[in-house]
Amino acid sequence: MNDETIHTRREFLHKGLTLVSANATVPFFLDRTAWAIADPFDTPLVRSKPGANDDRVLVVLQLAGGNDGLNTIIPYQNDLYYKARPRLGIAKNKVLKINDELGFHPKADGLKKLYDDGLLAVIQGVGYPNPNRSHFLSTDIWSTADPDRRAHEGWLGRFFDCTCTGAGRPDPKLGISLTTEAPLAMTGGRFSPVSFGRPEDLSWKGPAASGAGLEAFEKLNTAEHSEVANQDQQVNEAGALAYLERMAMDARASAQEIQRGTGAKIRRGRGRGRKRDMPRSRRGGGQLGQQLAMVKRMIAAGLETKVYYVSMGGFDTHAGQTGRHQNLLQQLGEALTGFVEELKEDGLLDRVTLMTFSEFGRRVSENGSQGTDHGAAAPLFVLGNRIRPGCQGDHPSLEPEQLDGGDLKWHTDFRSVYAAVLSDWLKADTGKILGGRFKKLNLFK
Repeated sequence: MNDETIHTRREFLHKGLTLVSANATVPFFLDRTAWAIADPFDTPLVRSKPGANDDRVLVVLQLAGGNDGLNTIIPYQNDLYYKARPRLGIAKNKVLKINDELGFHPKADGLKKLYDDGLLAVIQGVGYPNPNRSHFLSTDIWSTADPDRRAHEGWLGRFFDCTCTGAGRPDPKLGISLTTEAPLAMTGGRFSPVSFGRPEDLSWKGPAASGAGLEAFEKLNTAEHSEVANQDQQVNEAGALAYLERMAMDARASAQEIQRGTGAKIRRGRGRGRKRDMPRSRRGGGQLGQQLAMVKRMIAAGLETKVYYVSMGGFDTHAGQTGRHQNLLQQLGEALTGFVEELKEDGLLDRVTLMTFSEFGRRVSENGSQGTDHGAAAPLFVLGNRIRPGCQGDHPSLEPEQLDGGDLKWHTDFRSVYAAVLSDWLKADTGKILGGRFKKLNLFK
């Protein structure tokens, strides 16, 4: 929360349950109460029941910046590809071939291995009508599943809203985002996920507010709290004060459970108490590998979380793309193969599906800076033991008359992917969540 007074439950929700920002301002009586409710026999008294219908888990991976799909899944037999990319085109003899026309980038050998093992689906030509080439606006479109930009809640946030019955709210721990701010995709009308970048961000630090918000929290922090609450105008059991208390108590208990679930090792810091080390993947993959290693530990720890959200940046390759893009694809492949191997070791692979998205692809032709500019359609990946592997859909045409102003034309609406994931994996009502019926892909066995 920023230093401003929160007036409504809806406003509080839209601030997001980002524990790293909330934990600095929670008054001591809430902190003390939250310690008490951490007992597993007490937590049902203060948390709403999870809306999960089974033990399936979805992991959403954002490839932020706009991944160059044309150099990820390469049409190595198409001369138009090499004509458009005289310097960036990947030589035929280096492509990791998956059929007579297409192949993976040579540094994406991790993706190729998953594909060969029958664990990876490549969905080609994914996009939406009237594509937007702004990072922010296109990310919002993917997040809300609304190209017309009328929706204000995320598609996964609406999923969690729909799982909650009655006047209660969904347990925020049902969705965890390993990002410092709650992503729009995970934020609903009543639901906001737990979001943190590192396990230590979940530590409870005590009150340290300033500015306009300080007076309100100091008021809550007085010994006469109960009397003040009863006297304050419009502060009652259904009001903002009670809601804040429940949110804070849920947050404190969730923080403890999530910290245990991450498996982060506790070490003694100099003069500042205990610190927690980020769990590291044993198989590489850079920061994404670390995030997925943490996700795997939380799944193995038995958290009730239905959706995890992770992100990998750096895909905005306007200049010097060759080295940057190959390093990104190598890390992506290492992180995903490491994640799969660790899930296998614990017998968890059948429970997990991972899907990627990027706000857009890149233009067909390379630019003068040996890079590519913002484009439109691109492939996305779905990973798991329950998916139908292989390539789905045709590679978009490179014929000049078939391009959309120099960009690949989409033929698969991204909401068809969402519909398959929601309906066949999460067992949800896609029409209510997506605001309409979309032909779902045949993604799952």
